[in-house]
Amino acid sequence: MANETIQVRIKNKKAWHEYFLTEEFTAGLVLLGTEIKSIREGKANLTDSYCTFNGDELFIVNLHISEYKFGNQFNHDPKRPRKLLLKHRELRKIKGKARDKGVTIIPTELFINEKGLAKLILFMARGKKTYDKRETLKNKDQKREMDRRNEE
Repeated sequence: MANETIQVRIKNKKAWHEYFLTEEFTAGLVLLGTEIKSIREGKANLTDSYCTFNGDELFIVNLHISEYKFGNQFNHDPKRPRKLLLKHRELRKIKGKARDKGVTIIPTELFINEKGLAKLILFMARGKKTYDKRETLKNKDQKREMDRRNEE
């Protein structure tokens, strides 16, 4: 198992549809033992999660990590807030931009890196209006149609 690499990539596909994503950051997570085991099994969901500041620390809220099936009484709470690990310079930058009206911090991807650590890709995001979402879908359909024609 030492040479075997486990590829875990849990994505928040809804984020690309709901938000204009601008600036990207990669953060580590403070996890319990049963949480990392569940993530390695792919049992996590980013769909309704977002990040918020508590003092000078950044936390992810509503990240659902299912309970580990062999966890017995030491299992974790699936929806507990989890602390994110970033450099102080990055935290100050994010906190400054998050104060702007309409800007939120959205996680788009959870993965295990080559060292076996759980990492989270975050984006500074601004919500899309309904007509923006329709425009995105229209452009996506046009691109798909053009790709189909080019294959023929």
